[in-house]
Amino acid sequence: MTKAIIGIANFKDTHNELLDIAARLDSGERLPDADYQLNFATASQLFSEITPKRLELLDALKRTGPQSVYRLAKTLRRNYSNVHSSVVGLLGLGLIAKDANDKVYVPWDDVEIHVSLSRSIAA
Repeated sequence: MTKAIIGIANFKDTHNELLDIAARLDSGERLPDADYQLNFATASQLFSEITPKRLELLDALKRTGPQSVYRLAKTLRRNYSNVHSSVVGLLGLGLIAKDANDKVYVPWDDVEIHVSLSRSIAA
């Protein structure tokens, strides 16, 4: 099962994790397949990118499957240009993808959001 995990992490922790992974790879260790990690520095940054409308779009797309942006706008009963803008943002974040027919879809079995206020404050 592949997941997209969205959360909060500071640069120092992320840097240290990447150095650890690099050292393990350099030593020849084969690492297991990993989930997609999308981290933000603060909760406010996370929620400015992952808005309620974008969450609604992700949910609808996950339930209904691949479709054109036009069809998605109709499904959501939202203005096409607003849905298109959200799609572009979510594509940029790696949370949705386009297939060969230019239809958008959620490439993950699940999408999780982890928010810890103590991490947000520490960052």
